[in-house]
Amino acid sequence: MLLAVLVVLLAGVGTALAAVGWVVRTANDGQALSSYTPRNAGALTEVLSADGTRLGFIQNDDLVLPVSAKTLPQVMKDATVAIEDERFYKHTGVDYEGIIRAAVKNATSDNQQGGSTLTMQLVRNLYTQDVTRSGIDGYKRKIREARLAQELEEEHSKEWVLSRYLNTVPYGTYGGQSAIGANAAARLYFDKSVKDLTVREAAMLAGIPQAPSIYSPVDNPKGTKARRNEVLQKMADLGYITQAKATREKAKGLGLNMDRYFSRARERYVLDFVKSELIKEYGISETKRGGFRVYTTINLKYQQYARTAMSQLSGVGPSSAIVTIDPKNGDIVTMASTQQYGRSKGKSTYNLATQGKRQPGSSFKTMALLTALREGVSPNTSYTSISPMKIAKPPCGSPTAPWELKTYGGKGAGTMDLRTATLKSDNSVYAQLVSDLGPDKVKETARMMGIKSKLLGVCAESLGGLTDGVSPLEMANAYATIVNGGYRNRPRVIKKIERNGKKVKLPARWRVKRTKAFEDGVTDQVVKILQANVGGGTGGKAQIPGCNQGGKTGTTDKNIDAWFVGFTPRFATSVWVGFPGSAKISMNGLYFGSNIDGGTYPAQIWGDYMKNVVKNGCGEWLKPKEPFNSQPFMGKYAREGAKDEESGEDQPGAEPGTGDTTTPPADDKPRTEDTDNGGDDNDGPGFDPGAYETPPQDPSNGGTQAPTDG
Repeated sequence: MLLAVLVVLLAGVGTALAAVGWVVRTANDGQALSSYTPRNAGALTEVLSADGTRLGFIQNDDLVLPVSAKTLPQVMKDATVAIEDERFYKHTGVDYEGIIRAAVKNATSDNQQGGSTLTMQLVRNLYTQDVTRSGIDGYKRKIREARLAQELEEEHSKEWVLSRYLNTVPYGTYGGQSAIGANAAARLYFDKSVKDLTVREAAMLAGIPQAPSIYSPVDNPKGTKARRNEVLQKMADLGYITQAKATREKAKGLGLNMDRYFSRARERYVLDFVKSELIKEYGISETKRGGFRVYTTINLKYQQYARTAMSQLSGVGPSSAIVTIDPKNGDIVTMASTQQYGRSKGKSTYNLATQGKRQPGSSFKTMALLTALREGVSPNTSYTSISPMKIAKPPCGSPTAPWELKTYGGKGAGTMDLRTATLKSDNSVYAQLVSDLGPDKVKETARMMGIKSKLLGVCAESLGGLTDGVSPLEMANAYATIVNGGYRNRPRVIKKIERNGKKVKLPARWRVKRTKAFEDGVTDQVVKILQANVGGGTGGKAQIPGCNQGGKTGTTDKNIDAWFVGFTPRFATSVWVGFPGSAKISMNGLYFGSNIDGGTYPAQIWGDYMKNVVKNGCGEWLKPKEPFNSQPFMGKYAREGAKDEESGEDQPGAEPGTGDTTTPPADDKPRTEDTDNGGDDNDGPGFDPGAYETPPQDPSNGGTQAPTDG
């Protein structure tokens, strides 16, 4: 019998020695800690307004808000150590006593325990990301984790290990998003920073990582409370809190305050625009979890001023959008619309201010005016207003396919110079002007001003007939080029970026970029003409008493789109009014029984909004440093150089001999309507409003078509 016992003992020792050898080999077969690259859990990207107010987060499946070790409260550290690794401060990465205790517990009860230390869990979360649990591979994983945990604690302090654990462990999922780290969990469940957690809140969070799906405070509040109370009792047993404190806290509810901290946002259209800009530079993955802190150029006070001004459309029907740009640097300070953000009925994620491509009407005549002036044409150059009118000569028409158009009201207004024609927004004069200049020149000017949308270089574009239209953002930036002394800016919405608390060098696309496009003597002439347009032309309702300002109205066929685009010395602002979507809905009869055109709601909204923006002063116009040089213009239609048979004076509808008409129309009232066409109710007998403006000019009608822009 003794011999038999000795044989068994020797066999046991041999088995044990073999097991030890296997453990050692398994541990040594694994990679060294230095061969691993720690997983970057990342952090959510936060977007702020110009004054530092949070606009919102760029959404991601993982909610990550890491904090420094000193920000993590002691109560959170104590609760976590108590329930996850009570001997954390005594072991060196592997708790052999804990492993034996877990083995005994697992063998004698159904309440299974793991035996992994916090350090081992951190190795798995941060380095190996190996979650194999069963069979021989599960044992191998544990053995290798143990060796790596010891290496990790040889390199780092306990404080470092615990803070990294608390910043990277998952704390459950809600609404399809997982809270990674204690700070994100504190925000998700209690809408507070981790540093402000109470004992019972910290205890609830500490209990979740063991089984996030089981201990979900949303799906299983009863089970979560039981788990929280287990943590509180453990904290009392280990002396972190008194038993009396634990008893009091256990009697309380969970105290959830899930106010959607991460999904709350203001200025969602701006947030989406910023997101698209970030994706262009960093890609979608970095944008979502790159941990950027993005400071935008958006002024929240101006956003509110814009909404207040646009509220006068409430109940009328049409929508509106406003964009304001700082001409000095291209900063987009306002980007607002009346649309409600969302995907449900009556809401939209479509940004009218930046994505809306609408026909600009006569607000695009400014491009033709600037073309004339940069070509040295004097603003005193005169044309004869003719209506109805046919242009049967290239580049705008031909004998077989003339360009037909009318002025507002269907009658010619006699001879007038370019200043008066701008104030009256006379279609006939501008049609003759572009015929003399060439539509390709107007297209070139538009590009120099900053227009990016598709342009064909056809004559109708000078009167606002574009293929796809333009956005309020483009128009605001184009007019900013005028008031900025001819310097075109690259519009930007991002002005500063931080990452992990450090300032990031701003990528080129968001740095201020100013390009000299026009001589300031030329743009100064445009400023003076558009200033007079607000004082006594079609933009009268935009007027701000005592303020240096200028602008131009724009309206399209049947009053489908209406604009006012203008500037002060410090800001350029575009206002669009219309019905969003592809359907062309007329706004006839919607302005107190009259039609909505550029001189009505758009001009009023512009004036009401800008009064608040410039209440601390409009500023002074730039004094030009470059002279404006002009010479007599020898065009086919201009009176200074045209022969009578070419000028159109003998054509039907002309009123020769009326002189330089600068007085108001016959009704003696200043005309505030835009003269694009005015819609069916304002057109003369037999005029087809579809014959001209809004649709792009068909090259078969005598237009010249340039290669299509992208």
